[in-house]
Amino acid sequence: MDRPMLPESVLQHAPVHVLDVGANPLDDEVPYVDLLDAGLARVTGFEPLPEAMERLRGLAGPHERYLPHAVGDGGRHVLHVCEEQGFSSLLRPDPMRLAHLVDFERLGRVVDEVEIDTVRLDDVPDLGPVDLLKVDVQGSELAVLRSGEHALERVLAVQLEMGFWPLYEGQPTAGELDAQLRSMGLMPLQVVQHRTWPLAPTQWADPWEHDSLQIVESDVLYVRDPAGLAVRDLAVLALVADIGYRHRGLARRCLRLLDECGRGDLEAQYVSRLGRHYG
Repeated sequence: MDRPMLPESVLQHAPVHVLDVGANPLDDEVPYVDLLDAGLARVTGFEPLPEAMERLRGLAGPHERYLPHAVGDGGRHVLHVCEEQGFSSLLRPDPMRLAHLVDFERLGRVVDEVEIDTVRLDDVPDLGPVDLLKVDVQGSELAVLRSGEHALERVLAVQLEMGFWPLYEGQPTAGELDAQLRSMGLMPLQVVQHRTWPLAPTQWADPWEHDSLQIVESDVLYVRDPAGLAVRDLAVLALVADIGYRHRGLARRCLRLLDECGRGDLEAQYVSRLGRHYG
């Protein structure tokens, strides 16, 4: 990772408490990896799939802990284990919707069904305040958010997967997720990752593949308005913005507000370092 460009007095407000719901270590790199590598974060992760949990615990560093729970409404549900592990969900895959996209019928084919108990975030002991929440739970995002009314009361940033083409029965829409996050005092900042897929029967190798894509889902970052945040929260949000997501604009905004709280010339220091980095 690059050397942190934030002033040392901001780094001293670490660690950032990251909550990762659906922490299955697939191909994508987690957004908080640089924070973790720099010793600026501590992670609590949840993952109900045993094989994924074993990998997580085998790779875990000293500032990570992983719990073998599915987060939801606290009730008992069926986990639909799919051919492609990343499709596994507490919601049942919708065959008609899957057939809309090439290969998805096979990838989302249910190979096992396991009854599991879910836990509400508000019922998890020793969770503590959450700064950054990452959610990747294949359709159960709304249940996760609603399970943490108190645990997420002061969360500063949330990255979650928003589905635009529903793959599961009863999957909440992007509009429902947006309304829930806004009701929590969070606003969209950026699309972290965007996924499209060819409409069947178009195949990946077809010459017109790129002209046949359906928007499927996006990982979207929502953040709390920095205006009115306490000093510690401004510093932590700057850490999340700069080191976690390379969003220099939000980091600079937080530093300016810290300056207005009498914390010195943090914004000027940061801008000077940005100038050398981009120059």
